[in-house]
Amino acid sequence: MNETIVKTVQVEKRSDGIAIVTLNRPEAANAFSKQMLSDFRQVLFDLKVDDDVRVVIITGSGEKAFCAGADLKERKGMCDAQVKQAVRNIGSVVKAVEDLPQPTIAAINGVAFGGGLELALGCDLRVGATEAKVGLTETSLAIIPGAGGTQRLPRLIGLGKAKELIYTAKRLNVEEAVSIGILEYAVPRSELLQKALGLASAMAKNGPLALKQAKIAINQGIQVDLATGLKIEELAYDALISTEDRLEGLKAFAEKRSPEYKGQ
Repeated sequence: MNETIVKTVQVEKRSDGIAIVTLNRPEAANAFSKQMLSDFRQVLFDLKVDDDVRVVIITGSGEKAFCAGADLKERKGMCDAQVKQAVRNIGSVVKAVEDLPQPTIAAINGVAFGGGLELALGCDLRVGATEAKVGLTETSLAIIPGAGGTQRLPRLIGLGKAKELIYTAKRLNVEEAVSIGILEYAVPRSELLQKALGLASAMAKNGPLALKQAKIAINQGIQVDLATGLKIEELAYDALISTEDRLEGLKAFAEKRSPEYKGQ
């Protein structure tokens, strides 16, 4: 494996096709500063075009926070126009996470409030440490979730429950978050990365082109009516028929061995 430090974001690309992205501002609860957003955007661009990366895990450094959302100390000195731009910047980064072609897993090591939870909602799966807490807490600050929370949370857990959580700014423990479907799993912090890596490994051994097309079919299909969604699925399947990986999968099955997918 190799490891590089990109300013406020740490990236580890493992030999098994898993990349671990770590938000690296523990002294500020991994809050989104201008610099972190810039660094994060560059990291996401690099991962998007890296065919060696099959699954991406996003987590935070330290034990206190996954991501506390916007850097409110930095925002305090902004004018209205700058605040608007700052919120748009967070939203665009969350959208860039959502748009990664690879499956993504949020490993929530600590608190994930506001933009921090919105970041996790941009991932495909979420695993939380039992010590963590999550919530869209913006209405307690007389604002609303502005980086996709009002749209992604209802689609994930249903309209009524999402409205309750956003209107009350409630902070949930991970057991509560699992019970209503925000998180897939809750594990002790000491086991968090192991759990995320286990999920990522189970994905990374499968056909990388198939993972990408499955993500396209699911993410685009959920936005439309069933008939249109089925057509999206059909097109995603068709894109895989002529690939070398599909033939390798059939050959490996016939030979009773593990396939060696190359993403071709």
